[in-house]
Amino acid sequence: MEKAVLFDIQNNIAVITLNRPDRRNSINRDLLSGLYDAIDEVSKNDDIKAAIITGNGKSFCSGIDLSVIGKENLFDVRGSGIDLPDIFGACRKTIIGAINGHAITGGFEIALNCDFLIASENAMFADTHAKVGIHPGWGMTQLLQQAVGKRMAKQMSLTCQFINADQALRYGLVNEVVAPDDLMKRSLEIAAQICENRFDMITTVRDLINYRDTASMGQALAHERERFRRFVKKNMPGLKGSE
Repeated sequence: MEKAVLFDIQNNIAVITLNRPDRRNSINRDLLSGLYDAIDEVSKNDDIKAAIITGNGKSFCSGIDLSVIGKENLFDVRGSGIDLPDIFGACRKTIIGAINGHAITGGFEIALNCDFLIASENAMFADTHAKVGIHPGWGMTQLLQQAVGKRMAKQMSLTCQFINADQALRYGLVNEVVAPDDLMKRSLEIAAQICENRFDMITTVRDLINYRDTASMGQALAHERERFRRFVKKNMPGLKGSE
């Protein structure tokens, strides 16, 4: 039986592929467990500097496999109490979502938990929680409005309508839209550009950007300044003054 998630390392870049193409990469226990294990490996493997998540076939991830609801535990798949946002949140390395097709509801939430998204021209996005009657729990109500703004998030989540790749680019949901055949090439190129830089400062800058999620602008500026002072004291003890 083929694995529900494939994992490969290419030049310090982990490629995580959701691999249930016959079910449009819909979410079951095996897929979630494999995804969590893959992200944990990204976190702990010092040879990995960045990661890409994509889907095999015509979909990125079509959401929860409705056939397993009530049959499989999808919210504590490893019995640790650690859920999808916790797994992503604990990883201090850059995760790029390479969206090759449909990203729907739970699959959309997987995408939203990535640092940023590169989309194929075939990409489609929809939040259908309100249509299928499933309560969001992996960040949809917060991460979508962070990406596209509160008003557009309300329109998307309350109408449950799909948006295409061009709309996603206009709304700020994705960073770039590329031809389907160029999706992984471009995603790997961006990941390689990240890997070329100082890894310690990549993680520092990423942490500082993410800090703003839980702080006011003033608090975030003060936090950056304090971290800068500590950096100068440790690495440039002879430097006088500040920026």
